[in-house]
Amino acid sequence: MIHFLVHGEKDNVAVAVVNVLKGDTGRVMNMATGKKFDISTLSDIPLGHKVALNDFTTDDTVIKYDHDIGRAVSPIKKGEHVHVHNVKTKYW
Repeated sequence: MIHFLVHGEKDNVAVAVVNVLKGDTGRVMNMATGKKFDISTLSDIPLGHKVALNDFTTDDTVIKYDHDIGRAVSPIKKGEHVHVHNVKTKYW
């Protein structure tokens, strides 16, 4: 079963296609490459929300669909929920 989708080759986040609970191991599929791998979640990831595929430090760029969607405003560990509480646009 696939739990997360990655949409671009450069993406460093994946999107949950089901609700995934903290401590679960989710199966990730990269739609651009077809590669599959597992990730352990460090927080609950609701359907449609993002999970970090690598560790981020403050001001690191978040990539989705191979595009810059914002910057981390706090450290984010691989497997944590990525959302408005830890990512902001670079435009304001």
